[in-house]
Amino acid sequence: MAPPRGRRAAAGWLAAVAVAGSCGAGCTSAVAGSPSPVRVSDADRRLVQRYFDELDAAADRGVQAEQDVLRRTQHPDFTGRLCGLDGMTVTFQPAMSSLRPDPAWLPSGSTEHPRGLVLRIAVTVTVRRDQGDVGQQIGLVHVVLLDGTAYGFSPCPAT
Repeated sequence: MAPPRGRRAAAGWLAAVAVAGSCGAGCTSAVAGSPSPVRVSDADRRLVQRYFDELDAAADRGVQAEQDVLRRTQHPDFTGRLCGLDGMTVTFQPAMSSLRPDPAWLPSGSTEHPRGLVLRIAVTVTVRRDQGDVGQQIGLVHVVLLDGTAYGFSPCPAT
């Protein structure tokens, strides 16, 4: 069966990326103490920015180059969860000011937390096929910093 093509397929694919990358709301309870601002170090920000820069540069080189980067940067605890992009490339424009720790996040379908510092960030995702834009969406994605390296989670098109 051939991969789905066109705007409807791209819209489904974007929805899958948004759902896979977004975090669910959780229950909270009051904890004694005073709030303190969440801080992400400048070094951590640089790692995250380089991660997205590398993904986008690979997308500019084509589907295979981007697949290679996604494979290499897939979180080591989740290497069995790689997906093909059905002939599409994906670019991410991160809103670095939105970068926040998200320690409670679990990858879709997982009961295990990824090792490392889990961060979430708002991004504009653009999906391209044959050098033409087929869709764009704003959503949240997760990046994990582990042993000085930024890792992500390969997006999977909707089936």
